[in-house]
Amino acid sequence: MREIRAVMVGQPNVGKSSIINAISGARLHVGNFAGVTVEKKEVTFKRGEYEIDIVDLPGIYSLNAYTPEEHVAKNYLIEGEYDLIINVVDANVLQRNLILTLQLLDMRKRTVLVVNMVDEVEAQGGRIDGEMLSKLLGIPVVLTSAKEGRGVDELVDRIIETFQKERCDCEIYYHEKIEEEIEGLVEILLKSPHFNDRDLARFYTIRLLENDEDIYKIIHDLPIFLELHEALGESIRRLKLEFDAESVADIFADERSAIARSIVMQVVTLPRRESLTDRIDQILIHPIWGLPIFLLFMWLLFQVTFEVGSLPMEYIDQVVTNFAEWLRGILPPGDLNSVITDGVVPAVGAIIMFLPNILILFLGINLLEQTGYMARAAFLLDGFLKHFGLQGKAFIPLVSGFGCTVPAYMAARTLKNPKDRLITMLILGFMNCSARLPVYVLLIAAFFPTKSAGNILFTIYIGGALMGLVVAKILRKLLFKGEPEPFVMEMPPYRFPSLKVLAMELWIKTKLFIKKAGTFIAGAAMVIWFLSSYPLNGELRHSYEEKMAQATTQEERVRLQNELAARNLEYSYLGRIGKTIEPLFSPFGFDWRLSVAVVSGLAAKEVIVSTLATLYAVGEGGEESSTLISKLRENIDFKTAVALILIIMIYSPCVAAMSTFYSEVPQWAWRAFYTIYPNILAWIAAFTAYRLLALLGY
Repeated sequence: MREIRAVMVGQPNVGKSSIINAISGARLHVGNFAGVTVEKKEVTFKRGEYEIDIVDLPGIYSLNAYTPEEHVAKNYLIEGEYDLIINVVDANVLQRNLILTLQLLDMRKRTVLVVNMVDEVEAQGGRIDGEMLSKLLGIPVVLTSAKEGRGVDELVDRIIETFQKERCDCEIYYHEKIEEEIEGLVEILLKSPHFNDRDLARFYTIRLLENDEDIYKIIHDLPIFLELHEALGESIRRLKLEFDAESVADIFADERSAIARSIVMQVVTLPRRESLTDRIDQILIHPIWGLPIFLLFMWLLFQVTFEVGSLPMEYIDQVVTNFAEWLRGILPPGDLNSVITDGVVPAVGAIIMFLPNILILFLGINLLEQTGYMARAAFLLDGFLKHFGLQGKAFIPLVSGFGCTVPAYMAARTLKNPKDRLITMLILGFMNCSARLPVYVLLIAAFFPTKSAGNILFTIYIGGALMGLVVAKILRKLLFKGEPEPFVMEMPPYRFPSLKVLAMELWIKTKLFIKKAGTFIAGAAMVIWFLSSYPLNGELRHSYEEKMAQATTQEERVRLQNELAARNLEYSYLGRIGKTIEPLFSPFGFDWRLSVAVVSGLAAKEVIVSTLATLYAVGEGGEESSTLISKLRENIDFKTAVALILIIMIYSPCVAAMSTFYSEVPQWAWRAFYTIYPNILAWIAAFTAYRLLALLGY
């Protein structure tokens, strides 16, 4: 069995992942590149006598890398060991995508070009001549539609054919003056024993002319460095003078743009009629109606999230309760029985109960992204966000924050300006992540009318986002003076979402959620159970057992049992911790249980629900009071519930999110500011809301 190792590379949103998913029977491995938290997808499959392994690199606009993901992709392309490159481009924006293709062809490595989404061009009456494109570039070209599975088998055949060739047949040449300078520098590089490959020497020369620091470091210690350095400086001076340009990188950019434009003119036939995308855009990004339509979509999403997600809630709750009772009956009495049936199962069950809500929210966000509407939303909100000192491109990490704050921080890397990036990251905590959704759903179900539940959830999410924007405005005025960078983003065409991709994304989210519930949440539940169960007060227990023995009715015995459980809980380690921090939270009506739950939420916001389930499950007095919602209604009033919602909305995100921020922002001053300010703001907001509601008679 012969092995072929390929790398798949392309600009963001060209459908590389869809191509990977379309390769039937493949084994997909998802992990991180060594030493960095950048996602790595790898697929392995067999065809005849070959075993083909494809590494899907992060999206990269050009080899002039800026973001960490682009650096990972570039370093792998230059230093990694592989046999060929699979370059995926979007047929709808072929000219822009070919800029990267031409940079890759500078490497003179065996390459296959995949023109994806060709069905969308054809649906508009257009056509791409794959044979002519192959002839002009000197590499195999495969026209594909990953959504329809079209061209996938041909791609595999072309991979094998390209692997069997000794070298790339591509011969992309630039202006004769540029080629003269390249050739002279190549001859100097070939004097070094480290270079016996003219193609590699040519690629390094082009990158050096474009002022690539990574390549500069590679050749810095070579014996011919001094000669090359002097000649390089002269070449750069001559080229700047010849082309009247500020940098050689600009000269190459213009050259590649001209080549790409010439190629597209020869291979692409486009209709002269208005496209469907243009007609839809006239409505969805209308200067007046565009923003209300976007808000309507978001409102509908949160309505569906609550209404549909709540349907299986009682069923899941009943299954968990029955499972706990079954375990209680088969496990031997003692601490093991108690920690599992009173700690782990109720805590994990309280989280699993909200899985449908979370999946619906993720599904809605994925649909907006796959259809191409998310880019329109960023365009629509650019002017609005500028009023708050943010760039339109900040919308992408902000919306990502509704899913999870960790990747949202990473998505902020796309903002090139350090000020824009830092402001965006400082307010991402106000975007309510999916981990907070179970807490909101629980509190809304307990304290608000069912008919308005979806509206309340929408208000919480929009309210958090607006609060973040106000904070961004204040930060821009006080700490980050200056205007945000202009917003530039190319609109992708509208497309129907791939059901397979949606299903796979939801499946991955479900696995991660259940894994988190079964490990981290279960572990936290064990800790909470232990702290709430120990130390034992034998004297107190003996006293209440005597009282229960003398009780004349079952009701009195149940009351005494509940009273004993509550007294034991207050005497426990957790009770002592709660009593210690209770004064900090008492100004807005929190008892020690709520105080402990809020602090536990710093580990993960879902832990708040599991902690409440453990602490308020004390003394269940029959079927009517057995649910957590009933317990909350008994122990918390409306104004305290509102204060709790505000605390959760504003205060610090989970430890994982904070760690990601610290890794992205090395300055200790900003780390300290980020750690402190949301908690102070959350306390002020909760106190103000509590007092106002008290004045209104709640």
